[in-house]
Amino acid sequence: MFNSIKRNSVTTSTLVALAIAGNALAIETAQANEVANNNLTLEQIQEYNKTQPMGQVTSVSQLRDVSPTDWSYEALRSLVERYGCIVGYPDKTFRGNRALSRNEFAAGLNACMQQMERLIAASEAVLKEDIAKLQRLMREFEAELAALGARVDNLEGRVAFLEDHQFSTTTKLKGEVIMALTTKFNNNQAILPNRVRLALNTSFTGEDTLITRIASSSDSRSDSEFVNESSTLLQNDNLGPGDGNNANESSTLLQNYNLGPGDGNNAVVDWIAYYTPLKLGEDSKIDVYVAGYNGIHSDYAPTLNPYFEDYDGGNGALSVFATENPIYRIGVGQGLGLSYEANLFKGTTFTLGYLAADGANPEDGSGLFNGDYAALAQISANITDSISLGFTYVNSYNNGDIGNGLFGGIVGTEFANSPGFSKQTNSFGAQAAWRISEKISFSGFFSYSDVDFTDIDIDHDDEVWSYGGGFAFPDLGKEGNLLGIFAGVPPYSGCVSAINGFTTPVHVEAFYKYQINDNISITPGIIWVSSPAQIDEEDDAIIGTIRTTFTF
Repeated sequence: MFNSIKRNSVTTSTLVALAIAGNALAIETAQANEVANNNLTLEQIQEYNKTQPMGQVTSVSQLRDVSPTDWSYEALRSLVERYGCIVGYPDKTFRGNRALSRNEFAAGLNACMQQMERLIAASEAVLKEDIAKLQRLMREFEAELAALGARVDNLEGRVAFLEDHQFSTTTKLKGEVIMALTTKFNNNQAILPNRVRLALNTSFTGEDTLITRIASSSDSRSDSEFVNESSTLLQNDNLGPGDGNNANESSTLLQNYNLGPGDGNNAVVDWIAYYTPLKLGEDSKIDVYVAGYNGIHSDYAPTLNPYFEDYDGGNGALSVFATENPIYRIGVGQGLGLSYEANLFKGTTFTLGYLAADGANPEDGSGLFNGDYAALAQISANITDSISLGFTYVNSYNNGDIGNGLFGGIVGTEFANSPGFSKQTNSFGAQAAWRISEKISFSGFFSYSDVDFTDIDIDHDDEVWSYGGGFAFPDLGKEGNLLGIFAGVPPYSGCVSAINGFTTPVHVEAFYKYQINDNISITPGIIWVSSPAQIDEEDDAIIGTIRTTFTF
């Protein structure tokens, strides 16, 4: 999510080359192509006007280049940087400030017009001051835009429609509805739980985002418990505020549709967050994340698990375990996250974060710094154009309340979460992603937690281990489809697994998301987990799910 709201700045000195290469401007004649490539002479322009008439030149300014000192040059630069009209160089640097011909400038202006038209059509927030700026540029470069076949009238019509019908000038409503038919194969019962999420995304500057999410779901804990006496089979639509797991429950089978309030479809606010860039200079900034309620580390830290990760949504893996390294589930609540991208090695990103589980509670033993917390530090980088690698450290304290386990009762066995015991932990994780080709991707992770129990006198503390990896095959069958195969070991207690009668759980999952259209997908899949509660003689769990996801 954090990366999805970033903006890439770009130099307007390369407007034409980038606009043509990145935006595929539809210039229908050979003469128009020459205009965009800055190879036209005055005679060629006159010849072109025989078939594509342009307005008569009425000002000397229409014959001269656009200088970097002109207001229009800076106006277009601001639109390019705010709305990402033109794709920039990979190193995100400016490469000169030369003057542009009016035809070059018009090509870049056309790209911004098309981008803003797409945003308006999608009800994205567009600042009124930028619309006014764009309209002034359109008037000044009307002749050049006409030569490019720019749809000026169409854009103005969309602007007028938006102003008359938009929900808000600053807020966009996004929604997701999940319905999942699920059953355990050695159980004759099937259920059809649901989850609904409505997110109000508000921007005040055009670069920031305030997210207020409202959610409702069926009784998510009961949805999962019918499958097994433990909650190891929960799916992603059951996770949310809820009231936590009971002492005899674990979460090795939690699925994405289980992530929700689970209060009989009563609506609650289940996430409040604010994202904004903090600019350090012309080309440098820190991305800031503020968690007002129910924040988790993957809200702001790169998880490096493409295709499987959908941020607890309904278009990635079925299980919570397969979506990301469990280390990101250590800690939840109010706090702050910072991410800085340095030009050290292929866009190295440094991330720091702090979350307090009861940060809004003023009572003793609570608050931001006197209760449960989790502090994260991470470094990630693109080793090559196709390989990414990240290392993560989390220091945390957990007071041992029932349902307040090491991983929040979201992933892992009961012994790994050790509810009822206060503990100080140091956790270390590694993540990697390899884009083998455009159609094949591999990603995997590893995590280890050193657990120090603080409220009981025992000879041995504990170690919690987890690892996994999977292959993803995007666009298999048609664009938007996804085949995913994932296998690994969910978080388990190393001390317990060494005892006779106990063992290590193994998780295997396969799913195929079929994208019916831009807004509807159906994902059948199967999950097999051996010894989900870490008990050697326990029956394996085999779960079948058909998840239907609606987005709007």
